[in-house]
Amino acid sequence: MANAKSRRRSRVVLIVLLLAVLALAALWVSPWGERLRGDAVAGSAYGARVACSCRFVAGRSMEDCRKDKLAGMGMISLSEDAETRSVTAGVPLIARETARFRNGYGCVLEERGARGD
Repeated sequence: MANAKSRRRSRVVLIVLLLAVLALAALWVSPWGERLRGDAVAGSAYGARVACSCRFVAGRSMEDCRKDKLAGMGMISLSEDAETRSVTAGVPLIARETARFRNGYGCVLEERGARGD
């Protein structure tokens, strides 16, 4: 009896997970998903460029630069590479952009092909 109940519960969980995956896939290919991806790329590019300028032009700490994120940018993560003088911003599994400090130019976004994407 308990074994049958456990199998039934496992099937329900499996069905719910499958429906969730299908719903996410449908969202991903829908116009809303395209807009979300576009917003993630734009937000990542903006975050990388602003944080790079904050860090390597203004000379502020990365912790202080994180305070400059605008409302709605909570999902965007920032990480710096002090050796290459760059900052990468991204939304997990969706978008990632890098800005690098270049003498005479300030912080410039890298071309997508330059990162091996």
